Amino acid sequence: MLRVLARYCGSTALALSMHTHQVATAVWRWRRDPAPVEALLRSVAANNLVLVSSGGSDWIAGSGKAERVEGGWRITARKIFASGAPVGDVLVTSAVWDDPQNGPTVLHFALSLRASDVKVLDTWRVLGMRATGSHDIAIDGAFVPDAGIMLRRPQGKWHLLFHVISLLAIPLIYSVYLGVAEAARDIALERARNRRNGQDVSYLVGEMENELTTARFAYQDMLEAAATAEPNEQATNRVMAGRAILARSAIRSVEKAMEVAGGVAFYRDLGLERRFRDVQAARFQAHELAQSLQGLYGLPPPAQDHEVIGVGHDARAEVLLQPELLPSQHKPAHVEIGQQG
Repeated sequence: MLRVLARYCGSTALALSMHTHQVATAVWRWRRDPAPVEALLRSVAANNLVLVSSGGSDWIAGSGKAERVEGGWRITARKIFASGAPVGDVLVTSAVWDDPQNGPTVLHFALSLRASDVKVLDTWRVLGMRATGSHDIAIDGAFVPDAGIMLRRPQGKWHLLFHVISLLAIPLIYSVYLGVAEAARDIALERARNRRNGQDVSYLVGEMENELTTARFAYQDMLEAAATAEPNEQATNRVMAGRAILARSAIRSVEKAMEVAGGVAFYRDLGLERRFRDVQAARFQAHELAQSLQGLYGLPPPAQDHEVIGVGHDARAEVLLQPELLPSQHKPAHVEIGQQG
């Protein structure tokens, strides 16, 4: 569904994927431990609620502040990349509580986007995926009752949750980028058939098709992993390697589509210009992934003054996910998976 929708509007598909993966993750949890998520899932089904994720803000470290008050928590935070925020109903997010006994603890919960102390800020001015409405969200003292906490985990430590997210969310999200690349391919081929100058672009078409085929292979393997694998480090490795391959090949496929179409691709009316901008979003979120995977394998965090731009992050992430590629002294003896609670 998301892949097909993305052929027509990548932004709509990407925003929907953020809702869909939140539901999929909650359903996975419900099948094993219903109590923390059943009320949320029932509300989504009964009231057609749209879920918004703050994953772009949070990942393994979490963000925002949770203050202990009578009966619950007072939350202060600013979340970024909240796709679908203008039409969303519920923000699925987290904040950090400085537990005096156990140290910094990330609390996961849901907040109504209609609450007076939750505000969508008009900040989404970006290169591509412009219609996702991925604005910042300011949370100013919102109250979350004790019963509203869906999960607690130590800050900065790898948790089973991230294996589940990798296994279920990443294939859904990256199906969108495959759909965008497929749309660009169709537009480019139609344009090439109507060329009047007789220029031979068959070699460019072949390069475009090769990249798109590679992306499709990676996507199929990600889907197979999501359908058959249990969430663990091997499954995360498999899906994230597929994500890196798909992202790289989808971007290259759209670049080749621009070349196949020729100069007319520069015009908005053809539709390739938007697909080219939209597919660039497949590059990002990799820096946080690399940092968190270093924590998974017990490696020191990367130096703060060292930045790798774009797809280069993926190569580092792939190595971090595959212990056999690491020097023996860096291979983890075990992976500590936190307990759900």
